[in-house]
Amino acid sequence: MLQRKKYQPDFWDSIIPQEALELNEELSTIDGILDDERFFMPYLEKFSKNMGRPSTPISVYLRMMYLKFRYNLGYEMLIREVEDSFKWRKFCHLSFTDKVPDSTTLIKLTKRFGEDTLQQINGLLVQKLKESKLIRGKKLRADTTVIESNIHYPTDAGILADGIRVLTRTAKKIKAAGYGIRVGFINHTRKVKRVLTTIGKFLRKRDKRSSDAIKKQVHRLVKVTDEVVRRSIALRNAFRRKLRPGLESHKRPFHIFKEQIRLVKQVVQQTKEVLSGNRHIRSRVVSIFDPGARPIQKGKISKPTEFGHSVVLSSVDKGIISNYQVVEANPKEAKFVRKLLRKHRTLFGEPPREFAADRGFSSKRDERYLMRQGVEHVSLPARGKKSLDRKMFERQFWFRRLQRFRAGKEALISLLKRKFCLRRSLMRGTLGTSIWVGWCMITYNLWQTVRIKPP
Repeated sequence: MLQRKKYQPDFWDSIIPQEALELNEELSTIDGILDDERFFMPYLEKFSKNMGRPSTPISVYLRMMYLKFRYNLGYEMLIREVEDSFKWRKFCHLSFTDKVPDSTTLIKLTKRFGEDTLQQINGLLVQKLKESKLIRGKKLRADTTVIESNIHYPTDAGILADGIRVLTRTAKKIKAAGYGIRVGFINHTRKVKRVLTTIGKFLRKRDKRSSDAIKKQVHRLVKVTDEVVRRSIALRNAFRRKLRPGLESHKRPFHIFKEQIRLVKQVVQQTKEVLSGNRHIRSRVVSIFDPGARPIQKGKISKPTEFGHSVVLSSVDKGIISNYQVVEANPKEAKFVRKLLRKHRTLFGEPPREFAADRGFSSKRDERYLMRQGVEHVSLPARGKKSLDRKMFERQFWFRRLQRFRAGKEALISLLKRKFCLRRSLMRGTLGTSIWVGWCMITYNLWQTVRIKPP
């Protein structure tokens, strides 16, 4: 059952000095923003108003998640900090007798609300700032970045070892669950550890003989993985025969086990391709735990390859992020130009007067499309060799001014990575990463709102 809670003073408010309860400018401003009833609307579809147990109040949940991403706290550390702070309790609309929600409750709510709810909240926040005339939305800039997945550096041997460990762990749980399955399953984890230790010793030598020896050990690991997959398939088939119709609690572990087997089989196949000499594999799995993660190259000298997801960001004046999208791999940036324009028109009711992006978004077709839609100035540097007319076009004052405006997006992305948890997602999968990025953007926009001076 959905709850909307307001802070209600109790007996302790009359005893504790007011200096200990007074919120600073940032928290008091954000508290006033989040009191707007429109931010409760996206949650009405997730909960019933009259049925079920009382849920954690939405006002409490929103404020606690802001504190988590604002100060880069884990869930358990967040609970301890809110419990011990008078000001944070008041900001979260918790009296001194209220119990702070458990960390597992916050995790479940975050997964249940999903990514679409955060998109709606961010859109509502942007519309509120527009109504308050803090932003106008006359200028739009776009860029992409990479958010890393929370995985170790992927190697063929390491991914195979992860697959063996995952299948073995799941098989143990299924056999111990009382389904009466008597299919034999051998635990090869000790053998895998010895193989990985041997590979580590050869890696320290760094010569050709060591390289051949490493390939031999990887071949050995492939054979072990094939055996584990074969026994897992036999166990899966036996498990399927034991399933009772109509019981979702029985079906869920079966589908999880089935998906794990599919992933490990794909890892085995791609490892065999690499050993045969083919190193260009599309849709390559780099982690058993985050199958949606992809190797992405952005031309960085310090980190040539990052493993995670691409994030497309668009921001308007005053540095407010109006739209974001998490995508797999590293698609062409030019394909997002029209989507960004449509989203901007939805939020502000009209196209921007000026649009700026780097040469990755450049396309003559999209440039003409933007101008037909009412964008007066389009600053997209052309790729390849430029004609004399194009050089003169890009030397105009407004074009260079918009490119300076676009360059500010690099500093914005750096700030998001350093201060608002955009460097690495601690939630798995494309959906989990989208939820993580959504909270990063909402937290940043709320924080940036405090810094915007009213006209």
